[in-house]
Amino acid sequence: MTIEWWLTYLVTTIILSLSPGSGAINTMSTGITYGFRGTIPAIAGLQVGLAAHIVLVGIGLGTLLSSSVLAFDILKWLGAAYLIWLGIQQWRVAGALDLNAVSKALPSSGRFKRAVLVNLTNPKSIVFLAALFPQFIVPHQPQAIQYLILGTTSIVVDIIVMIGYATLASSIAKWIRQPHQMKLLNRIFGSMFIMVGTLLLFARRASN
Repeated sequence: MTIEWWLTYLVTTIILSLSPGSGAINTMSTGITYGFRGTIPAIAGLQVGLAAHIVLVGIGLGTLLSSSVLAFDILKWLGAAYLIWLGIQQWRVAGALDLNAVSKALPSSGRFKRAVLVNLTNPKSIVFLAALFPQFIVPHQPQAIQYLILGTTSIVVDIIVMIGYATLASSIAKWIRQPHQMKLLNRIFGSMFIMVGTLLLFARRASN
């Protein structure tokens, strides 16, 4: 793999990470509710989910999801249901200004696990990686190290982008002075979770 080829992949993955998806929505909503430090477990959880997808693609399960209607649909419905459930929960959260009090409702371990599930239950992520990685893998060179380079690049880029989203969210939170403002934001992010989950229901395999 040449440096030029890697730079092309770097630009591609930056664009993909910047595009708003369930991970970005989770990071923003967590950042507004728990502050920047409270978002760190969520960012870590997203990377665990992403790393799991990279490993699955590396061992060939990404190809299975790309070719199997049943496998893709099962994961798709599970992911959509989970995101819609998260959206409903977000809608039900009352306006809250005391971040210390709020943090007791969902500890850091809970934020971590929620983020892992947000990424793990997104079949489009693993199918997309399964379609993207082969475009940058040089067949006659050792593939394990190439997957490691591409996977590490994806994770590092996503961490940086999510930190940016968390910083933006925590900055927005400083302007929240009234409970009804926080309630409105909760409903906005809840609606976004529900929207992404609903769109996921209409997702098709990359081969379609």
